[in-house]
Amino acid sequence: MAKRPRLRAIPLGGLGEIGRNMMALEYDENIVVIDAGLMFPEEEMLGVDLVLPDVTYLVERKEKVLGFLLTHGHEDHVGALPYILPKVNAP
Repeated sequence: MAKRPRLRAIPLGGLGEIGRNMMALEYDENIVVIDAGLMFPEEEMLGVDLVLPDVTYLVERKEKVLGFLLTHGHEDHVGALPYILPKVNAP
C-alpha cells in the first residue's frame, strides 16, 4: 500500500513570544512558508539589534519551498524577509 502524504506544520518562530512569526507547512515534497517576522531584542540582550527565526530547516530543503505567504505587513510578520530570501530564494 502506498504511503499517503501528510501535512506537517513546522513552527520556526513566534510560539510563546511576540515576534519572529514564522510557520512552514509541508505537504509531500512542497513547503509553503507563512510569514517571516523578526523580533526586537529584550532590554537584557545588549548589543543585539534583531532576533530572527531559525531557518535551517528551510535552507536544508530550499528546493521544496514554493513561496512565502504573508498575512500582513507588520515587522513581526515580514521583517525577516530581507535576511531569509538570499538563503531561500522563493517568491
